[in-house]
Amino acid sequence: MAFENPSREQIKELLEQTKLIAVVGLSDNPEKVSHMVAQAMQDKGYRIIPVNPNADTILGEKVYARLSDIPFPVDIVNVFRRSDQVVPIAEEAVQIKAKAFWLQLGIVNEEAARIAAEGGLTVIMDRCIKVEDSILRPKHG
Repeated sequence: MAFENPSREQIKELLEQTKLIAVVGLSDNPEKVSHMVAQAMQDKGYRIIPVNPNADTILGEKVYARLSDIPFPVDIVNVFRRSDQVVPIAEEAVQIKAKAFWLQLGIVNEEAARIAAEGGLTVIMDRCIKVEDSILRPKHG
């Protein structure tokens, strides 16, 4: 069966219940899309937890090398990595018991989606979290 994203109503509900977003592949370069999207989400009141093995602090938050290094629960794992690199991230998202596994616009991996879904996570692929939040929760923040 082909993957299908949750309904807009389900995505809105997920965003309304979200406080912490771990961003895998978050760049410390303000010119990069991952940085711009994470900063916009931070500006709307979400706490961004950067996951990047090559930085110490991004957007004023301590950076963790891996999802499993984060010492507290995470609501959404938002991924800015190539489609062929996301299966291990899905496995780790299941291990840390995140609520959702979100692959950014242009990122699609059916195996990663299956792993995350079977692990009990809501899965969203090929959608921009910033765009969805702006459409579904325009007055938030």
